[in-house]
Amino acid sequence: MTARPLRVKSSELTAPPPRFISARRREKISAAFPEIREHFREFAETTNVPGLVFGIVVDGELAYADAFGVREIETGAPVTLDTVFRIASMTKSFVAMALLKLRDENKVRLDDAAEKYLPELKTLAYPTRDSAIITLRDLLTMSPGFPEDNPWGDRQMAITEREFTAWLRAGIPFSNAPGLKFEYSNYAYALLARLITRVARMPFQQYITREILRPLKMRRTMWDKTRVPPKHFAHGYRHEDETWKREPILADGAFAGMAGLFTTAPDFARYMTFLLDAFPPRDERERGPVARATARAMQQMARFEEMVTRAANAETVWRAATGYGFGLAVWQDDRFGYGVAHGGGLPGYGSYFYLLPEHGVGIVALSNKTYGRVALVFPKILDALARTGALVPRAPQPAPFLAELVRVTQHWLETGDESELAARVASNFYLDRDAAHRRAERAKLCAEAGAFLSVGALHAYNALRGAWRIECERGALEVFITLAPTMPPQLQMCRLTYFAPEQSG
Repeated sequence: MTARPLRVKSSELTAPPPRFISARRREKISAAFPEIREHFREFAETTNVPGLVFGIVVDGELAYADAFGVREIETGAPVTLDTVFRIASMTKSFVAMALLKLRDENKVRLDDAAEKYLPELKTLAYPTRDSAIITLRDLLTMSPGFPEDNPWGDRQMAITEREFTAWLRAGIPFSNAPGLKFEYSNYAYALLARLITRVARMPFQQYITREILRPLKMRRTMWDKTRVPPKHFAHGYRHEDETWKREPILADGAFAGMAGLFTTAPDFARYMTFLLDAFPPRDERERGPVARATARAMQQMARFEEMVTRAANAETVWRAATGYGFGLAVWQDDRFGYGVAHGGGLPGYGSYFYLLPEHGVGIVALSNKTYGRVALVFPKILDALARTGALVPRAPQPAPFLAELVRVTQHWLETGDESELAARVASNFYLDRDAAHRRAERAKLCAEAGAFLSVGALHAYNALRGAWRIECERGALEVFITLAPTMPPQLQMCRLTYFAPEQSG
């Protein structure tokens, strides 16, 4: 007779969402704002930027923002928080979000061939006979094999749908086989925008405005420059021959999905807030234009790019891996961990934003100088936030099953009574190390460490894995446990590490 599986209540398996545990966190983070303002002011001055605005989002709200310089050199009109800048390639994540919304509505599939929706691609001459057909996922992750196309792509924004069709019929050259590696492609995102137009049966600009901008109440974000009140418009400039030259505004045409949006810092802060609100996963009611899981999917590294060095100054240098998600660059560095970002550059404009999803913090900066490289100042901004001591990620919380196995393990360590422990371990536990050797290890460590003086709090690595420290007469013990993917979860590993007195401080 087969035994029935033990029923487990979902409440016993579900951990509370990760949470911030730092005392006075918001207050400490705010202490960095004056220094951050100075970094942006110095950057604008030393790199000769006409005007710049920046904003900092903390825990779902625009916590600080400021502006420098002028939006119009000829009149000296100042930049304010109401000033509208073009954000260039920061537009790409809006296109990605729109495509994912169509995916969620079962109107497209990411692993479909792009030519299913864009028949003009059926005539592409692929670089090798064994090349995979380009998919929507390849386009989203900058890996269709097209050549890097900055700054060529910037000058194509005004083309018509007819011109775009003629280009596609002529073909696209390949620098790599599709799906092989990252290579930045404006063309890819122009194709995605065209695909949205086809599937949504309306211009991509209209679809993104209706389905993303309006739900986020981004009322000052738009595609059409003529809708921007002149008193709020930041004219773009280049510095050439020792003088400022106004750049013509590139039209919002068939190629503009790669870089066409205009916005303000407070409006863009709404978008950063929505992306940050996707973390952590939780049961709370969904809000916004796409599901939180979809917004999180955009912000995961789908295609590795390269290893880079980041520096706040000559003494503060760290390494980072960077790649691409869906319309967003994704960072993993050895100082700040997981980050999400994107820059933008066009004739007349330069912009950048950086999110720390596990920290609830986002920063954006917009400028009106041709390819103004505002990203260069962001390591200093992150460093200033880190030095407050409050830039600490949310702490994972244990599931009730983990807390219960901590109690069981601690009881065994304190008493040597393994009856309860033996009933809660996974099938591998005593195969990996039998009961006799585990008893001997415990006895040896307890003899070395002496009596237990205090038991520290559990540090949860995730819902089903954690460690805690026991201070002893002679040194300390660190206990690490992890649970198995059984139902109910059982103890699969218990690692004990002894720290002698000279090590335990």
